[in-house]
Amino acid sequence: MISVVIPNLNGKCYLEDCLSSLCSQTFRNFEVILVDNGSADGSEEYLEAQYPSVRVIKNKKNLGFAGGTNAGIRQANGEFVLTLNNDTYVDNRFLECLLKPMILDNGIGMCAPKMLLYDGRINSTGICISRSGAAWDRGMFEMDEGQYDTPEEVFGPCAGAALYRKKMFDEIGLFDEDFFLYMEDVDLAFRGRLAGWKCLYVPDAKVHHIYGGTLAPGSDLSVYYGNRNLTWYVVKNFPMKLLIESLPWIIGRYLEVVAYYTLMGKGRIILKSKFESLKGLPKMAKKRGQLMKAVSDDGIGKYLHTWAKIPRR
Repeated sequence: MISVVIPNLNGKCYLEDCLSSLCSQTFRNFEVILVDNGSADGSEEYLEAQYPSVRVIKNKKNLGFAGGTNAGIRQANGEFVLTLNNDTYVDNRFLECLLKPMILDNGIGMCAPKMLLYDGRINSTGICISRSGAAWDRGMFEMDEGQYDTPEEVFGPCAGAALYRKKMFDEIGLFDEDFFLYMEDVDLAFRGRLAGWKCLYVPDAKVHHIYGGTLAPGSDLSVYYGNRNLTWYVVKNFPMKLLIESLPWIIGRYLEVVAYYTLMGKGRIILKSKFESLKGLPKMAKKRGQLMKAVSDDGIGKYLHTWAKIPRR
């Protein structure tokens, strides 16, 4: 069984497209768990009236993507867990295609689908990371012309639409709730990779996403959490040799983004982000001792780009 976990915060306007696309799946052995992070837009009433089969977990406050999704995973009955943004809809063979590699290879702990924007451009074909800690979606904003139509290993999936093996969660833990939102999927992919789990990109599994439908890129929240959490996941997960070798890139990016966002009129929020990231470093460094490591530094290093290739619109 696949447990589909959908976090929701005032996303009633997206739920019809998302849930109706799940109802049309060729693979039928799945459950849907929607975790509501304190919506005030009538999401719960809508679900009760239109989708009574959906199991709703009601949080009294917003636990973010990490905490909200974890609440759903803890209640999941499936051997596999699909995390899915509420502002998506999936093709009818999505679950079937995404599950097949997991069934064939027990070493695959994560699968990344082809995520497309509503205008047909690419949203994500897997996560990429660089020495500086910058993380981005492979193929982001490119026209989909078949350049990513080959299944292959990637570092990790974007958790906006990703299939995880429950056994991997049991082994390495769930999303780190200290991250709240942003980079929690990079952190999880890193922990999975360190523990020896593989991630496969599955181009036949297609999902369509309203980019920024739930939180606009460039907003204060995205700038704050994205930049705070980037530093945290690096300190928490980079193997020591790679961490030391990468320090010039990490420090350089740290200073560069402060200057960039200050020039963009977001000096206050980026300084707050970086201050909070420094405050949290001792806690993240302590978490390094809890990581499982079953692969060599080279096994991780082969996925590490020297220079970031952050896509622009």
